[in-house]
Amino acid sequence: MVKLYKTLNNQLHYWETWETNEKSAIVHWGVAGDRGQAKEISDGVFSNVKKIVQREIDEKLNEGFAELDEDKASFLEIEYKVDGFGTEEDLEKRHRLEDRMDELLGWTGLGHTDGGSIGSGTMEVGCVVADFTIAKNVIEQNLRGTEFGDYTRIFKMGE
Repeated sequence: MVKLYKTLNNQLHYWETWETNEKSAIVHWGVAGDRGQAKEISDGVFSNVKKIVQREIDEKLNEGFAELDEDKASFLEIEYKVDGFGTEEDLEKRHRLEDRMDELLGWTGLGHTDGGSIGSGTMEVGCVVADFTIAKNVIEQNLRGTEFGDYTRIFKMGE
């Protein structure tokens, strides 16, 4: 997977690609926080998917897109209150939330889930995100009215 970012007109834009199999790949792009657009690229009679994708990557790099520097990424946590070390049901809920956040953050160009923890009265799902403020807003909207809407806080690690 290749994920590139660039700020244009005060908006963070993303462009990413990943292989779906040996003969096809997905290219996905948009403004961070929005689902964006996607297209599938496949091998053809006179084309090779890897070469086509590499040309698009090179084009984006020439336009000023770049991978997100690790020091610019934010570590966001979604925290829930649990009794003690939590129950099996709490753990299953955490795993469902991790899957949901991976899907949400991936398709909005914001990042991915980076695991979770449970114990000592809390349960957390950690995420690596390109923009904390946008990610927090998108997550809050996505969780509202769901089984996951009972979080105690969404916060940036280290603050």
